[in-house]
Amino acid sequence: MSQGLIPATILTGFLGSGKTTLLKRVLTEAHGQKIAVIENEFGEENIDSDILVTDTNEQIIQMSNGCVCCTIREDLRTTLSDLAAKRRKGELDFDRVVIETTGLADPGPVAQTFFMDDEIAESYLLDSILTLVDAKHADSQLDTRQEARRQIGFADQIFISKADLVDAPAVDALKHRIKHMNPRAPQHAVHFGEVPIANVLDLKGFNLNAKLEIDPDFLVEDSHGHDHHGHDHGHDHGHEHGHEGHDHGPGEACNHPHHHVHDDDVKSFAFKSDRAFQAAKLEDFLGSIVQVYGPKMLRYKGVLYMKGSDRKVVFQGVHQLMGSDLGPKWMPGEKKQSKMVFIGIDLPRDILLQGLEGCLV
Repeated sequence: MSQGLIPATILTGFLGSGKTTLLKRVLTEAHGQKIAVIENEFGEENIDSDILVTDTNEQIIQMSNGCVCCTIREDLRTTLSDLAAKRRKGELDFDRVVIETTGLADPGPVAQTFFMDDEIAESYLLDSILTLVDAKHADSQLDTRQEARRQIGFADQIFISKADLVDAPAVDALKHRIKHMNPRAPQHAVHFGEVPIANVLDLKGFNLNAKLEIDPDFLVEDSHGHDHHGHDHGHDHGHEHGHEGHDHGPGEACNHPHHHVHDDDVKSFAFKSDRAFQAAKLEDFLGSIVQVYGPKMLRYKGVLYMKGSDRKVVFQGVHQLMGSDLGPKWMPGEKKQSKMVFIGIDLPRDILLQGLEGCLV
């Protein structure tokens, strides 16, 4: 019998951001879901000091609430394939997998495991990458550690913990900063004692779905390629923070100082066009971009309007690995357009935007 694909969530975030608190909840609380938690490395905040029996040789431990905790002794691939095999034979019962990466790990290779390996791809579906950010220490961590910035770039969903320990303007400034690095990940301030676990886990953030959820204003960025400093801050000042009387046009300077303090190397930009793409040209261009810049490309995703196809094409990638799929048909009267977002480290925005422009019909 086919049990369908097992959804997997990758949980990443720095030391102290609350991953352990969240995992303990998953492993002990009566949430009614059977979850296999995979500890990917042993960091300082190792979960097993509190819950797990440390001197056991057994790699898989059944928890009292029906969850399974598994500490990785081999590589992730082996562990995932083991778990799936035990589930098929009925030796283990679980509905989903949560993989914790320790504080400074790069989630890229973990995410790639789900794409590169056929056996894994036939058993699992990567549901989403969650990044936990500690509101109190985030600014200094983001200033000093590229790994921290990368974790933001990879995220499908961002949870800001410990927001109650800092004042509201600081949380606000942090959200703005994160939004520039990654506009496609919704951000939520959370207290892990209170959030329903379902909100944390079942997010379908990574799935190739036919909508690209970016703040619509983010896509309004002008695409004329002039690089003045106002353009990619267009979506976050104005009424929502009560700055009155700042109706400056896109070319004028924006004087809200907190938008300009950080020039992070992880940045995002969007491409949008109402003209169709030529499939062969786009494939060649993206292929060559990924060859050259793949290591610096964290996440990219798009819903595309292709010449000659009556269906949307959805594509996304992590580093050099790119996948695409036919989406639903364009509805009668629906405006056909392509929307793409690229998140990466010092990516050559102009080369990418001009190149994409060159692939249009």
